Amino acid sequence: MEARAKSISVFGLGYVGSVTAACLAHLGHRVIGVDVNSTKVEMTAAGRCSIIEARMDELMTEAHQSGRLQATGDAAAAIRDSEISFVCVGTPSQRNGKLDLSHVEHVCGEIGEGLRGKISPHLVAIRSTVLPGTTGSVVIPRIEAASGRRAGSGFQVCYNPEFMREGSAVEDFFHPPYTILGTSDPAQLAPMREIYQWASSGILETSLAVAEMVKYASNAFHALKVGFANELGTLSKHLGVDTHAVTEIFTSDNRLNISPAYLRPGFAFGGSCLPKDLRALSYRARELDLRLPLLDAIMASNHEHIERAVEAVLRTKKKNIGLLGLSFKAGTDDLRESPQVQLTKRLLGEGCQIRIWDQNVSLGQLTGSNRQFIQEVIPHIGSLLTSSLQEAVENSEVIIIGTATVSHEALRTFLRPGQTVIDLVNLDKSLRPEGPSEYEGICW
Repeated sequence: MEARAKSISVFGLGYVGSVTAACLAHLGHRVIGVDVNSTKVEMTAAGRCSIIEARMDELMTEAHQSGRLQATGDAAAAIRDSEISFVCVGTPSQRNGKLDLSHVEHVCGEIGEGLRGKISPHLVAIRSTVLPGTTGSVVIPRIEAASGRRAGSGFQVCYNPEFMREGSAVEDFFHPPYTILGTSDPAQLAPMREIYQWASSGILETSLAVAEMVKYASNAFHALKVGFANELGTLSKHLGVDTHAVTEIFTSDNRLNISPAYLRPGFAFGGSCLPKDLRALSYRARELDLRLPLLDAIMASNHEHIERAVEAVLRTKKKNIGLLGLSFKAGTDDLRESPQVQLTKRLLGEGCQIRIWDQNVSLGQLTGSNRQFIQEVIPHIGSLLTSSLQEAVENSEVIIIGTATVSHEALRTFLRPGQTVIDLVNLDKSLRPEGPSEYEGICW
């Protein structure tokens, strides 16, 4: 029997929240997006997408035309008009690596205030990444204090981590590796089971803390795999061993919980999840006087990989640089903790002149924390950007390939004798530049 369409509010219209809202509306639910950023609210309300993400434009248009997606800055109204709230706000790193829960606490306070005068039951599903114990020690007490109610009486809370990758977030939403519902009372999960009844991977129900930790286990392992592959590739290169042959044989073993994902030598990891989640785990370990050298070493290894790229450029003794790709991952405009951004900052500090091309990055279209990040790290980024791939390539002595979306045919056309190509993304061997240009892979 087909489940009843539900009224859902989604707090936070960043990557996770926007995709969650659009996909839930596509499934037939009535969705209200909530955000403190008026630009995001206005764009969502008009059926326009505030992020660069495959399929999102069509989903937003469809949701708007069907009338199933609205947006507001009024949290109380959103609570009043919905039965389930998904919390998708950011949990960034503080300067010392500790997780910043201010956005989560603020939203939970707003939800609690909205629940004060509400008679019907309400379910709060936390999708923001938080350390184990946070839902029980921060989220629930904050809602209780603001609402004057007790969890389980008038409102329920569950933890529902997301496993969406930027660039393929919509596909990942509809085909998740697993759907996890953490709760202290499985009897309260009926509405969530209905929402996810379509998930072919099935639903795994567990405790709040286990659900919270699985998210970190996944992200830490993904980060570990990237660093491992890069270090293996670097060692192989310096030993004169064929990195690709080693990698092909290694990744052919898929019987011992190893998959090819994240195990191709390439550039450093970045984005809004892996770096800050590793910092949060390391900070928590220090609070408990625990030594976790492997986790501590991942960020150091990642930093060293960026430094290898810097050294590769400086070894050329050329100062005129063209960088192809600025976002942390192809198919997205997310610049937060992008290794390409860090590379740019380092090279500028070394006196290099840089022209940057990225087909998905336009300073005028960046919003929210994404825009704030780049303005804090490289305030004059606008003067470095160009919309012309030809200009970025032809006018540079060193070409850094930092995205897989660059046209190989165009690259070959624009390259000229005497240029150096430094590949950070592991272009397919048959598509690498040939002829007069010098080619170097970062760890192959």
